[in-house]
Amino acid sequence: MTAVKPLKGTRVLVPRGGTWGDNVSASLRSFGASPVIAPMINFAPAETPELLAAALARLQAGVYEWLVVTSATTVDVLVGNGIRPPAETRVAAVGETTAAALTLAGYRVDFVPEGDNSARGLVKEWPRESVAGRVLVPQSDLAEPTLVAGLSERGFDAEFVSAYRTVGVPVSSEVVDGVASGDIGVVLVTSGSVARQIAAQLAPLPEGTVVACIGPRTAFDARAAGLPVHLIAETRSAASLVEAVVDHAVALRAEADPGADGLDEVDR
Repeated sequence: MTAVKPLKGTRVLVPRGGTWGDNVSASLRSFGASPVIAPMINFAPAETPELLAAALARLQAGVYEWLVVTSATTVDVLVGNGIRPPAETRVAAVGETTAAALTLAGYRVDFVPEGDNSARGLVKEWPRESVAGRVLVPQSDLAEPTLVAGLSERGFDAEFVSAYRTVGVPVSSEVVDGVASGDIGVVLVTSGSVARQIAAQLAPLPEGTVVACIGPRTAFDARAAGLPVHLIAETRSAASLVEAVVDHAVALRAEADPGADGLDEVDR
């Protein structure tokens, strides 16, 4: 008897490519799903490169007590500009994925929020012993002011700088048709930017399409973009997002056949 495949026959839209998309797709396949990788956003250089260059120069010169990093894309910007903060500058990462990207690139990580991998979680769990100083927050041009506002309220001189631009990527006609027909039955939403692209390119979604969001903030952004939200991952992680989709499928199967043990005949 082989492993249970609760997502057998389900096509899932994975709106990010790269390592993240490959890993999520592999996880989905392990549960029987057929993932469709269709990156819906990409990143471009900041529109104000001179402001970014000046901020990074101050960072390297030791002007800031803290550097806050909120995405692996920001790590790429730091590496691409050859930036190495001095030892006395502490580095905060918004979550484990960003922390892993920093570590892989050779940066020291001093703080990662444990309970909530989001801007709000980072501010809420900020180290109590750190109560003042200058903080650099390089983010996407579309980033909300949550971090800067939250850190400013805690007494920090927090400075935002646009590190890169987030731009939409058109999906193929095959993906558009697959979603419209209901053949792609689950759509993953991994950020507010992705939510807005799904709404612009794929809405209105068929009634039976399941929309799964990576966390409460993304769910809020998805609803603001006009999308329905059916599933919200408990934590802002790829594993939690896949788990939410799997649990939903298992629950539906149990409702449809209370006596079923979750195994397909071919798995016996």
